[in-house]
Amino acid sequence: MNARASHDIGWIGLGRMGEAMAARLIAAGYGLSVWNRTVAKTAPLAALGAEVVADKKAVAHCSTVFTMVSTTDDLKAILFAADGLLGTEARPQRIVDMSSISDAGSAEIRETLTASGVAYLSAPVSGNAKVAKAGKLLVVASGSKADYDAIQPLLGAMARAVTYVGEGERARVWKIAHNTMFGVMTQTLCEVTLLAEKAGIPRHLFLEAMNQSVLGSMFTRYKSPALVNLDFTTTFTPKLLLKDMELGLAAARAHGVVMPTASTARDGLLALSHQYPGDIDFSVLLVELARAAGMKLVPENVAVSDGLA
Repeated sequence: MNARASHDIGWIGLGRMGEAMAARLIAAGYGLSVWNRTVAKTAPLAALGAEVVADKKAVAHCSTVFTMVSTTDDLKAILFAADGLLGTEARPQRIVDMSSISDAGSAEIRETLTASGVAYLSAPVSGNAKVAKAGKLLVVASGSKADYDAIQPLLGAMARAVTYVGEGERARVWKIAHNTMFGVMTQTLCEVTLLAEKAGIPRHLFLEAMNQSVLGSMFTRYKSPALVNLDFTTTFTPKLLLKDMELGLAAARAHGVVMPTASTARDGLLALSHQYPGDIDFSVLLVELARAAGMKLVPENVAVSDGLA
């Protein structure tokens, strides 16, 4: 592992999403220098040809550094702690953060980076790790248009579509609104799937028809296998979705927007996060709603397309 990055592009944060997105960049032919707190998680990217650096400060020598972490505090620590990225004289030209964090926290980070002479783009995504691996993410970005234009090809290598929404933290607000709807849709999809099953329609048939209707979407398709076969392999945990719902409701309060449906979905998700605090997919909500309806679910063991092939 090198102490100084030799590539022009750096990446920090190799969880499920970060690894899949960084792999898309490598597959597109870009050289990448990566750092992760848990070194073992760098192994898949090293096997693809990424350079692994021993210290996150090493990627300060890159022109563009991507970050993909869990929380606002995680990002602040990576950038500004004593052992953080900016704890050296070297400075990247720009930081591109693709995490789901608060708009207020992101604005603070932007202010500090700008004062340090580092440009900052907010570029959150829509999609989970399976979607990222399939190259079907959506990226929404905000910040300097010149910096966005400079890295748009990199974003395009990771996604099926990229949208620039303006200056400042507009992309954060977009992602907060998106994931708030995500929580509401999850609640509703599970509820109506159980209604159909209790009335005698097998889950796979109900969802097959739903996915062909005007209400079908990429989301309903890629969650169908989990709901049909009760495969709750983690794509996004209840705890992380709860965090995003909380951000959405906080933004609604700040802007004076009434969100009764989202508030109800958030309360259900809070209960779910207590019941399932660990590494399990949020679609386990189906099991809890079934229990409340006096239903005991079993896997249907039917092959169902997730729409990502």
